[in-house]
Amino acid sequence: MEIKNFSEKQIIALTWWVHGSKYEKFDAIICDGSIRSGKTLCMSISFILWAFYKFNGSAFAFCGKTIRSLKRNLVTPIIPIIESMGFKYRQKNSENLIEISFNGRTNLFYMFGGRDESSASLIQGMTLSGVLFDEVALMPRSFVEQALARCSISGSKFWFNCNPEYPGHWFYREWIMKNKIRNALYLHFTMNDNPSLSETMKSRYKRLYTGNFYQRFIEGKWVAAEGLIYPYMSNNSYFYDLPKGQFSRYALSCDYGIVNPTSCGLWGELDGIWYRIDEYYYDSRKEGETRTDEEHYRQICKMTENKSVDLMTVDPSAASFITLIRRYGNIKVIPAKNNVTDGIKSVSSALKKGEIKICKNCTNSIREFSLYRWNDTGNKDAPIKENDHAMDDIRYFVSTIMDANDDYFFALVAQR
Repeated sequence: MEIKNFSEKQIIALTWWVHGSKYEKFDAIICDGSIRSGKTLCMSISFILWAFYKFNGSAFAFCGKTIRSLKRNLVTPIIPIIESMGFKYRQKNSENLIEISFNGRTNLFYMFGGRDESSASLIQGMTLSGVLFDEVALMPRSFVEQALARCSISGSKFWFNCNPEYPGHWFYREWIMKNKIRNALYLHFTMNDNPSLSETMKSRYKRLYTGNFYQRFIEGKWVAAEGLIYPYMSNNSYFYDLPKGQFSRYALSCDYGIVNPTSCGLWGELDGIWYRIDEYYYDSRKEGETRTDEEHYRQICKMTENKSVDLMTVDPSAASFITLIRRYGNIKVIPAKNNVTDGIKSVSSALKKGEIKICKNCTNSIREFSLYRWNDTGNKDAPIKENDHAMDDIRYFVSTIMDANDDYFFALVAQR
């Protein structure tokens, strides 16, 4: 991104800790709001400047949901900027460590991934002078609180950024709603707070989302999920005729059920777009009898006849079915990633961008799109567990196969 100038909120995020600032007495800063608002970039620049303004020879932490996402979202963009400011750095990938130096001072910045509850153990034993959480709302509370407990050096501060989630989220309740009690500076960002983002790009991002995702990612609101999960899919323009042309590769995604339906989608890639070109859907309740793993496998093989399928992803709980597919050895199969909320976000984005397209012959997918709804009675985002079998297999495809980069995809295929 080209930095033209900074908005008022960005300047506050950059300078709140400077001696003489009216905000310097705060122990923490929280920046939440819409995507592409510039909060992450400003916060990461500010964090490093503050570290060298206050400390020498100290340790700090960058925390993200995963090390990979942390490097992509924060580390990679910030490195050329600090280099242009005269900082020197040395990255030690084996230790997830960045050593940064400036004017005779050197500080260490460790990278941690807060994927799940077990991640809290990764940061135990550290002594830190400050910690920055990138997308803190995606991390478990235990990990965040363990990292905060590591900041025992006098003058240490906490830095949080995130896009909004549901209003019952622990971080919203405990930090944003209690920012005054926590002595935290709270800044709410929208895309209008990023002068480097053109009106054309703002319009593009606004077209990508609808419903509660629009309210969260564009308007920056902490709102509950309700209604249809993919409301725009009630528009028939989102369903396509089978494309003409030769597909470059094929893949399968499967949600497995014994009493519940089994849904399997056949995907073909053409000109960089993945089409759902066929599907196998078997509802034992409707049909009056169950099918064995073997019978499901034979039906899927009929659907893929004369097609070379590179990779298949399957519901990770279907251990016996995965074992059967591996025993036959005709298709490389991997368990699906099964984070429901993140997967729904990825599917929504892929549909809106046209990266995946559902063909009109996939009638069970079309039916489920019209019925798949949020459960608004709980305290977290979750879909109602009905009419979700094709929805789950589509989510498995996007999260596990399509979201993997090409090198990873072909590395998996090469193992056959």
